Amino acid sequence: MSNLRTIKIDDQLIEVDPNLTLIQACEMAGIEVPRFCYHERLSIAGNCRMCLVEVVGGPPKPVASCAMQIKDLRPGPDGAPSEVRTNSPMVRKAREGVMEFLLINHPLDCPICDQGGECDLQDQAMAYGVDFSRYREPKRASEDLDLGPLVETHMTRCISCTRCVRFTTEVAGIEQMGQTGRGEDAEITSYLGLTLDSNLQGNIIDLCPVGALVSKPYAFTARPWELRKTESIDVMDALGSSIRIDTRGREVMRILPRNHDDVNEEWISDKTRFVWDGLRRQRLDKPYIRQNGRLRPATWAEALETAASAMTGRKVAGLVGDLAPVEAVFALKQLVEGLGGRVECRTDGARLPAGNRSGYVGTASIADIDEAKRILLIGTDPRLEAPVLNARIRKAWLHGAQVALVGEAANLTYDYHHFGNDRDALASLLNEDLANKDGTPGIVIVGQGALREADGAAVLGHAMRICEMGDCKLLVLHTAASRVGAMDVGAVTEGGLAAAIEGAEVIYSLGADEVEITPRDQGAPFVIYQGSHGDRGAHRADLILPAACYTEENGLFVNTEGRPQLAMRANFAPGDAKENWAILRALSAELGRTQPWDSLAQLRRALIDAVPHLAQIDEVPANAWTPVEPGTLGRATFRNAIRDFYLTNPIARSSGLMAELSAMAAARRAPALAAE
Repeated sequence: MSNLRTIKIDDQLIEVDPNLTLIQACEMAGIEVPRFCYHERLSIAGNCRMCLVEVVGGPPKPVASCAMQIKDLRPGPDGAPSEVRTNSPMVRKAREGVMEFLLINHPLDCPICDQGGECDLQDQAMAYGVDFSRYREPKRASEDLDLGPLVETHMTRCISCTRCVRFTTEVAGIEQMGQTGRGEDAEITSYLGLTLDSNLQGNIIDLCPVGALVSKPYAFTARPWELRKTESIDVMDALGSSIRIDTRGREVMRILPRNHDDVNEEWISDKTRFVWDGLRRQRLDKPYIRQNGRLRPATWAEALETAASAMTGRKVAGLVGDLAPVEAVFALKQLVEGLGGRVECRTDGARLPAGNRSGYVGTASIADIDEAKRILLIGTDPRLEAPVLNARIRKAWLHGAQVALVGEAANLTYDYHHFGNDRDALASLLNEDLANKDGTPGIVIVGQGALREADGAAVLGHAMRICEMGDCKLLVLHTAASRVGAMDVGAVTEGGLAAAIEGAEVIYSLGADEVEITPRDQGAPFVIYQGSHGDRGAHRADLILPAACYTEENGLFVNTEGRPQLAMRANFAPGDAKENWAILRALSAELGRTQPWDSLAQLRRALIDAVPHLAQIDEVPANAWTPVEPGTLGRATFRNAIRDFYLTNPIARSSGLMAELSAMAAARRAPALAAE
């Protein structure tokens, strides 16, 4: 028997779940209901009163549609369906009154407010308000808060919707914001004037329906109608969050989240949102050749000729960096292996099994975390490695999931059972009764820190055995956006990084900035660096080929759950920098081994012919379960993969804002000193 209930909304009959609220039912019926405080991913506050509707046969006053459920409605006469009206004279008058109240103290800042043009208050005042006010008293003013270098506050504009308070408390897991006072003395403030200590705090900028919370780095730089908007994906971690890149001319002005329920919902980390200032600093905009110990500018023809001369007849190794698109990795693999060389993407030493997708990706999707009742973390700190994923684990915990950790203890914003920090703690789990007696799903999440030691394969084998014993799914949490795609195309060498570069006379680095290559001395390999920023890899290079970064070329990335995603070009690379695949195509022609594609579309066709599942854009392919043998564990303790969340890649290390945030985080971790 169906448990749906029929109600009438504006003369339209619909069947809905009785547990839904009226505002959700109206959305299902395609009827717009204005709101300020209500947000579908936050708890219900019911304090803005903008979503008022009329319940026929109910109280003789409008009700807040966000706070009343369908099951609370009384049926009509003779059992007729309950009736709700969203556009009656009572509702229109009530909304006009609410809008009049909201605008009593709101300043006339629209011409200089950064929210202008995309402000909910502006839009709803035009649609539901009136063009006069009966109030002549002076407007109230509030002092602005110092929340840190990311969020700028103009608290006089605040309408006390409390979205920021609910987000920081419920999603981000910090308790530094709240509301004090009553009536006209009510104001949002931070506890003891503290700045926000969260790597998700930038999301309150999007949540604020007025201009009370705006982006401090973006302030007064552009208007939304002069920006070109491009839908893309993020590469600051391996989650593959959906983002929108706003550009003006050749410059990225800001990065905003896009909704994707199966990946990032509608949140992004602060590094994703604010790293854009690193896109324009320390850029490589022309080729360089090292001559007499110093780098000098060169033309592309000269640089390609030098690269081809260095690679011809010599032993070549290719290294794949953390931000390389799959097309470039595939082209590099074809080029280097065609010369008899080797290619390796596991530059951090992770013992990921080549060819076994269930071993280097797993069998769980990110969305599976929502339904999980048991979550085991092994050698990972998801708050630093994937903050949005950590918020999803927190949401599962709030809904009753039990979380356990084997690895370094950390503040994950939720309670967890800590089994220990060594291999013995992991091995002991094989002796526990992990059978899934109650039928609830479980997930084991393995971090890269657990796989980097010499016994990484044994750790992975134990994790997979735990999955089998407890009827759990496995999710391998990567830290590099390019890693899964590179594993998919087979950019691996048996024996790992050491085997790949052993005896190499030429090392071709595709943005591999995290690898320490032997210093320049007698007998050291010739290093060709292809990348976008003057980072560690460029400092060691003998030849630099300037390339586009992730906002400047179309590229395919595969996220940590194995979902192929498209990053789209939003702006153009500076100077003479070229797209990554195009550089490799030109070099192949210089070497006399011309690759059989002249466009990105042709390259992708060849790529998909070789790896068919990469054609399933925005889908998670099912992986056949192939367990890794749980070998002998070592004696090492677990060490997490990331120590400094803000400085994990060349773009972030080029950002002045990320450097400031890193320094602030280090100051917070420093032990307090007593006054002498």
